[in-house]
Amino acid sequence: MYPEKTKSGLIVSEFEKVIDGKHTSLYILQNKNGAELLISNYGARIVSLIVPDKGGNWIDVVTGHNNIEEYLKSEEPYFGAVCGRTANRIAKGKFTLDGKEYTLAINNGPNSLHGGLKGFNSVVWGATQTDQKTLVLHYLSKDGEEGFPGNLHVTVTYTLTDNNEVVIKYEAKTDKTTILNLTNHAYFNLSGAGDPSVADHLLTIHAEEYLPTDETAIPYGKAEKVKGTPMDFTKNQSIGSRISEDFQQLIWARGYDHTYILDKKEGQNALAVKCYSPKTGIEMDIYTDQPGVQLYTGNWMTGNFVGKNGRKYPSQSAVCFETQHFPDSIHNSDYPSIILKPEDKFESITTFAFSVKK
Repeated sequence: MYPEKTKSGLIVSEFEKVIDGKHTSLYILQNKNGAELLISNYGARIVSLIVPDKGGNWIDVVTGHNNIEEYLKSEEPYFGAVCGRTANRIAKGKFTLDGKEYTLAINNGPNSLHGGLKGFNSVVWGATQTDQKTLVLHYLSKDGEEGFPGNLHVTVTYTLTDNNEVVIKYEAKTDKTTILNLTNHAYFNLSGAGDPSVADHLLTIHAEEYLPTDETAIPYGKAEKVKGTPMDFTKNQSIGSRISEDFQQLIWARGYDHTYILDKKEGQNALAVKCYSPKTGIEMDIYTDQPGVQLYTGNWMTGNFVGKNGRKYPSQSAVCFETQHFPDSIHNSDYPSIILKPEDKFESITTFAFSVKK
């Protein structure tokens, strides 16, 4: 049995509800060090992540809500969630596959975002906790759901290791050729969720190229070098050091909201990101086998609502590292393919590793 109150201060029973005939719950993962990962099967989302800081204090490094009702009406519907079938954007909500055109919901300017009106972030997943450190979530996205072809079986496994790592394993199979791009959309603040800014976080991204976009956040197509621009995080830089520069990409996005093309071989699982808070000494290293990572600095957060523990989340008070394939890949044959065929199985792993630098 779970304790009613978690280390994060959240109450388990306040995450219980019946949605679309399915029960939602809050699942508690703990390791031998005392770290705690809370996951809701509504959206397969990370609700809280408690790790130690340089003083030995327990810090919640993920923004989120206090209960299921707040998630249902949130102005930040992707907080901590798995996004799909296709994370990120598809231009004009249309794509052609095997000679047939498919139409998706337009829910982000002129484009389709994160799977449509009711993406994977807004459904109840089946959940099985196999041990104290592991939760397996499953969802069947039926043929035609949100306009996508094929019955798609998706499994997401969260593991909290004794090395203070959050490992996310994605698996998917389809019975009809479809498109797929999965990611987790956790909003991190390594100074603690509710700290007013991530501007002081030091960031390294192992990427010499990024995808510039138009004003609707659709990539032009070709990658550009980050060198000589405020997009360059190849060497340690604070997130806020250049975020307000007079640079068109930053102006359109109100900050960073761009895909970085990782410096590694396709399919290789390698270190992609290092992020560090000088306030807490918490460092997060991200390893992934995905070809890109979307850096998003919470530019559209408003601070209008109260999140966990009475804290508000103003603009740029969190940062997302969405490991994934590239936006609008279905319209760019030069990008790594997001097409999944019935004879293939999609498998991917991303690891968020936490440590302390004193």
